[in-house]
Amino acid sequence: MRGSAGSSAVARAPLALLLTGALLIGCGRAEPARRTVEFSGPTMGATWSVKVVPAGEGLSGEESTAVDRSIRDDLARIEGLMSTWDPESELSRFNTSQSTDPFPVAQETFDVFRWAADLADLTGGALDVTVAPLVDAWGFGTGGAAAAPPEAAELARLRGMTGQRHLTLIPDPPSVRKAHAALRVDFSSIAPGYAADRLASLMENRGFTDFLVDVGGELVARGRNETGVPWQVAVERPDTVRRTASRVLPLLDVAVATSGDYRNYREAQGERISHIIDPRTGAPIRHRLASATVVDPLAVRADGFATALMVLGPEEGLGLATRLDLAALLLVRNADGGFDELVSPRFEAMMGTP
Repeated sequence: MRGSAGSSAVARAPLALLLTGALLIGCGRAEPARRTVEFSGPTMGATWSVKVVPAGEGLSGEESTAVDRSIRDDLARIEGLMSTWDPESELSRFNTSQSTDPFPVAQETFDVFRWAADLADLTGGALDVTVAPLVDAWGFGTGGAAAAPPEAAELARLRGMTGQRHLTLIPDPPSVRKAHAALRVDFSSIAPGYAADRLASLMENRGFTDFLVDVGGELVARGRNETGVPWQVAVERPDTVRRTASRVLPLLDVAVATSGDYRNYREAQGERISHIIDPRTGAPIRHRLASATVVDPLAVRADGFATALMVLGPEEGLGLATRLDLAALLLVRNADGGFDELVSPRFEAMMGTP
């Protein structure tokens, strides 16, 4: 999904820089008792990595090759199904189809459609994968920068074309029907998390118990690192100048995702315009929330909820996280030019105070 627009997190490559910087992976300071093996490469306009601590004497060259190939094959399949930049991908063909008949999709694509529907419902539409036309209108989509912000009438027209209500999911056989031909979908806000969960399952099926998966900054941790402690992940302070850690999270058998507005934005007529679009207004967000981090058993949920919290802003976002019992860390700009932390009760119970 190279550079694709998302429900709020658009232009995936800049977002990947945010997230791979926002979630800095560490393996502890103690002397390694076992050797970490790392696999990595590009995907979805960003990068992926899998750090695994094999049992016993480690991996043979043949085993390493097999693991690397299986990871790359799985990611290539997901990208081939869900990329909005590849005109031949399944999602691109769905988007360009002018038919409102059921459109057959692979089970993986259908699963992401279903996650999108569930998360849209849980967030009151703050997570909306159908906002691609709005993202394009503000100059963050595949068409590049817009000459000028869209007029109110145009925004109203585009908002009428978006919304989960315009999608019908048909599980058997897996297919999706759009209510009108102009509807377009973008999975950038949840597909990396879905891919991270897939790779975690892949590693578990191969018998690994200690590993850390990172797909475009969406992480899944299993077991412990080579020093025998939980994987350590630093949440970046949302500063456009320097990259420093706001706090370090110990992750044990959970996933984590961060969404933010401080790397991917543009200037227009002297105004800073965020790439994160609020589906409810059709316009970029304008509140003080700079980043949202969510810890969850599943990366696809963490990914989608982090996006939704960014759309909602600090007060509404914290309220939603509290109601849904999400582990959320919100970094909010204050009047002094710094950042205040807001944490949900679940995050406080899981991580405590720094």
